[in-house]
Amino acid sequence: MHEISFDDFLKVEVRVGTIVAVDDFPEAKKPAYKLRIDFGPGIGERKSSAQLTVNYDRDTLLGRQVAAVVNFPPRKIGPVMSEALVLGFPDDGGEVTLIAPDKVVPNGGLLF
Repeated sequence: MHEISFDDFLKVEVRVGTIVAVDDFPEAKKPAYKLRIDFGPGIGERKSSAQLTVNYDRDTLLGRQVAAVVNFPPRKIGPVMSEALVLGFPDDGGEVTLIAPDKVVPNGGLLF
């Protein structure tokens, strides 16, 4: 494990947003979805891609709140420009399990 300073942690903006659109991403190297996530009025909607197809179908993702890093520079993933990094932990099979608040909170809220 590499230690970081508290100031390093403060540089990472982990915010909550609501998934407002989920599309298949057939061009991805590994099965994935294209997501549009609403982070509220201060940030707006951001696009992302995420390898969630094993544990989540499109209907269960739509309307779900998720945690994501929003202050990385955009990154091109195939034909998609990803503007947020959705966060999760690996399950027993190494597949993504999303991080989310346990009750609905305002979009754009900053993790602390």
